[in-house]
Amino acid sequence: MSVAAHFDSYSAARAHFKELLDAARRGRVATVQRESGRAAVVDADRLRVSLVGVLPSPQVVAEDGGWSVLLPGVPVAADASTFDDAIDEMVLALREYADDWQERLLDAPNHRNNWALVQVVELSDDAQLREWLAGSAQ
Repeated sequence: MSVAAHFDSYSAARAHFKELLDAARRGRVATVQRESGRAAVVDADRLRVSLVGVLPSPQVVAEDGGWSVLLPGVPVAADASTFDDAIDEMVLALREYADDWQERLLDAPNHRNNWALVQVVELSDDAQLREWLAGSAQ
């Protein structure tokens, strides 16, 4: 018996929804096949932690009497007079970017590869984002 949870249709997955979610929560492979492709169901915290590991490290730098936060290769940055304010501003900037990406940027050639960043932002609370951003400076 396989410990993974593979369902060949939406109907089968719906009939075994608890099993599908339990498999994902435990870290097992959980998939649903549809005509247009296969989808994976994963535990949100596991996904967030894994994706943080593949993102560029946030850069927090002191400059001109203040602080700047940026992510190399990503069009999001923040500046403020204090370290904490710069981190807070970056959290807000990331939330705004994730909203814009979901609404209109996901198909733009220069933004579509930021999928992992958007997933991290959407799967994180503000404290988790602050910890990730500030972690590189501590």
